[in-house]
Amino acid sequence: MNIVDLHVHSNKSDGSLSPTELVNYAVEKGLSAFALTDHDTTDGVEEALNAAKDKNIEVIPGIELSTEYEGQDIHIVGLYIDYKSDYFKRRLVNFVNGRMIRNKEMCRLLTEHGIPVTYEEMTAEFPDCVITRSHYARFMLNHGYVKSLKEAFERYIGDHRPCFVPRKKITPMRAIEIILKAGGFPILAHPLLYRMSRSTLENLVALLKDMGLQGIEAVYCTHTASDEREMRALAAKYDLCISGGSDFHGSSKPGLELATGYGKLFIPQEILDKINERRNWMKMHPTQLKHKKILFTDLDGTLLNNQKLISDYTREVLQKWCQSGHKLVLCSGRAIDSIKHVKDSLHLDFPGMYLIGYNGGQIYDNDNQETLYKVTLSLEQTAYIVKAAAQSGIHVQTYSDTHIIAPRQDDELTFYQKVIHSPVIFCENVMDALKDAPCKCLAIEIRDVEKLENFRLSLLPWAEKEGISLIYSSPNYLEIFPSNSGKGAAVNVLCSLLGIHSYFSVAAGDAQNDLSMIEAAGMGIAMLNGSDDIKVAATTITTYDNDHDGLAHALIDLI
Repeated sequence: MNIVDLHVHSNKSDGSLSPTELVNYAVEKGLSAFALTDHDTTDGVEEALNAAKDKNIEVIPGIELSTEYEGQDIHIVGLYIDYKSDYFKRRLVNFVNGRMIRNKEMCRLLTEHGIPVTYEEMTAEFPDCVITRSHYARFMLNHGYVKSLKEAFERYIGDHRPCFVPRKKITPMRAIEIILKAGGFPILAHPLLYRMSRSTLENLVALLKDMGLQGIEAVYCTHTASDEREMRALAAKYDLCISGGSDFHGSSKPGLELATGYGKLFIPQEILDKINERRNWMKMHPTQLKHKKILFTDLDGTLLNNQKLISDYTREVLQKWCQSGHKLVLCSGRAIDSIKHVKDSLHLDFPGMYLIGYNGGQIYDNDNQETLYKVTLSLEQTAYIVKAAAQSGIHVQTYSDTHIIAPRQDDELTFYQKVIHSPVIFCENVMDALKDAPCKCLAIEIRDVEKLENFRLSLLPWAEKEGISLIYSSPNYLEIFPSNSGKGAAVNVLCSLLGIHSYFSVAAGDAQNDLSMIEAAGMGIAMLNGSDDIKVAATTITTYDNDHDGLAHALIDLI
């Protein structure tokens, strides 16, 4: 009987054999087919296909996407990927950008901990590879910094170790969407390695089935006969195909063999035949994904270009987004009235829009013209901030529902009004003009950013005690607002109010005050022109900046 292996790695990710060597080894082992499923890359597929041309073996173009679900790493294998499609190439560019940012930060941390290394040295030592933690461990071992790979992980780069930089991964739902759009066949890899309770695993499978999951890797190198029976039953319950793989890595995983795993693995051709039957059915019955998304986008530096405008192309993409039934939310540190002004001046007249102002302090339903949610500073907290600012010689302003409230017209306010055109109430004692507690205060310093930072540091002990966030939205603007506010909190609140799972939320931003929003959303988009901390936290980094339709180019593939 013919045998196959549908989960195999080459040295293009963290395996030890080249794609050509894998093909030759698979022929030697008597396989009729194998899938090359390197981590987050298809760089080895072309070489493997060419090596198999004159041999009696099928090479299946595949990938293994790293995702995250409730803090747990989940891997989704995609078989028969159209790896040459422009859509799929764009998605992989985003994976590469995110990995590069993360790897440069890991190099910086390792250098700080006595292991000098640059990203360029890593890529030179492991050319044409997706750099993973395994490569860092090998680098440290090769250069005598550790005595074993295990030591490298335990001391430096393991989870929660000092040189590990977590990267926000896409959700498994998004991975399935990407694989399906690229013509592939999505499979939940090694389900029992996640050590979930059986009920949690079944809930995940049900959710992924709803997104278009087509198979479960029930036949796997570490599965017992009982494990395999259980996973086959789970697959049958949700009408999913069975898949099987050794997860072969060559010498990177000693004792684990291609096709046979640890000696007892057997994956018959029949498993692949069933998958191909399902693929043929899918081609005859194309389906649209059911889940609608919600986009939370920052304004300045993200949606707007440096002239505070949007291009015709960005407008066209937003229109397609909304026409497809997705929601659009404009998010800013500005007051709601100021966001309305931006929306109206740019003619963003899409139905079903929401506005989030004051860095998450207020959520506004644009269609029904009503506030859905509001969080404020207390009047006592506001008075403390205003007094402290006066003592430090820092401009601080606050807000009513309709006006900026400032003590006087100074250079900082003039600078602010170049962009924000809200009316101003002048009152030497700002507190006298406040009728209600405000959502935030804003400290501005246009000449001496160190002075602004010193003001932030002076407020910090009090702010931590009071539960107040002090976050820069630009080098000149220090946002002061309740910690239970924030753009991230607003993402969760609005998703809950609308009955949209946060897994299907998308957030785009460029500055520090967008960080909580990027972290809260199911998918985070960092602008190319954004700060490094935003890029580390995001799922995707745009290929272009805000002056060249960066958000629109990232968004088009999500529609």
